[in-house]
Amino acid sequence: QAAGHELRSIDLYAEGFDPVLTRQEHAAYLHEPGLIAARVQKHVDALLWAEHLVFVYPTWFQGPPAMLKGWFERVWLPGVAFRPAPAPGQLVVPLLRHVRRLTVVTTGGSPWWWLKLAGEPGRKLFTRGLRPLFAPECKTTWLQLHDMNHVTADKRSAFMARVQRKLGAR
Repeated sequence: QAAGHELRSIDLYAEGFDPVLTRQEHAAYLHEPGLIAARVQKHVDALLWAEHLVFVYPTWFQGPPAMLKGWFERVWLPGVAFRPAPAPGQLVVPLLRHVRRLTVVTTGGSPWWWLKLAGEPGRKLFTRGLRPLFAPECKTTWLQLHDMNHVTADKRSAFMARVQRKLGAR
């Protein structure tokens, strides 16, 4: 905001977002995604509006919390985030080409080397799974504070200053 950007903030927990696809929504997912979109329209509108997506969450079991994963499943729908692959063996057609920046700010209890050993599944979700839906020139910033169970107040402050510098530079 200080740089003149318009922001829309979504706090899934504060608004009581329901991350669970109902049986009816699951059945409609590919053939009638508008049924789901109508139920989460505010979120669909925000996704279609955004040029820079910033995700802030704690890492749980090497990935985002179920709340955020459910948000992806209920909001990043066919016809919103992508068109299904036209034929077997082909890729989906990206629809979020207006997104030119992706920033992820996360924390986790594991040391950095454990996530490397596990193949960084949380990071891959964003950079390999979601990022291809965005503009081809989309820039990605990944900010993660590891070993949260043992991090000092000074390290937390330094991480927050780094986040502020990175986001303030946009």
